[in-house]
Amino acid sequence: MDRIAIIGCGGSGKSTVARKLAQILDAPLTHLDAIYYDEQWSPLPQEEFAAQQEKLVTGERWIIEGNYASTLPIRLAAADTVIFLDLPAATCLWGITQRRWRYRGGQHHQDGVYDRITWNFVRYILGYRRTMRPRVRKLLREHGPHVRLITLTSRRQANQLITRVRREHQPRA
Repeated sequence: MDRIAIIGCGGSGKSTVARKLAQILDAPLTHLDAIYYDEQWSPLPQEEFAAQQEKLVTGERWIIEGNYASTLPIRLAAADTVIFLDLPAATCLWGITQRRWRYRGGQHHQDGVYDRITWNFVRYILGYRRTMRPRVRKLLREHGPHVRLITLTSRRQANQLITRVRREHQPRA
C-alpha cells in the first residue's frame, strides 16, 4: 500500500479514512476537494485539475482521496490500492450531517473538507449507488485491473481496515 486512491460517495468517510491511513503509513495525503475548489468555492479548470493530479501520482508514495470520476483514470493508472467506500445513502447523509455539525460549513483546506450542502449534493448522494457506482466500477475495470481493490460497505468495515493496517504497521519491539 504505497499509492492509495480512496473513492466513494460524499459523506462516506473518505477524508477520515485517508487521514487515519496517512498518519499510520506516514504517507503524503492529498484531498482533491482542496485542490479543486479555491477560497471562493470556484472550481479549477478541468485541464489544470487533471495536470495537478498527473504530477501527484508520480510520487513513490501517496494517498489521494476524492471521487471526481472524470480524472479517476489518472489515479487508477498509478495506484496500487483503491479503497472504495460504497456505503448506503442513509449512512452518507448522516456523514454530511455530522460534518456540518463539526465544521459549521465552509471549506477547510487543512482537513480537505468541503462542507457545502446543497439540494443537488443531497440528490447526488441519494442517487450515487444507482448512477455513479456503475460508472466507478466501469472505470475500475478499464483503468485499474492491476490494483488491489478494497470495497468497504459500512463504517464498521472502514474501522476494521484502519485497525488492521495499524496492527500491521506497528513497530516491532
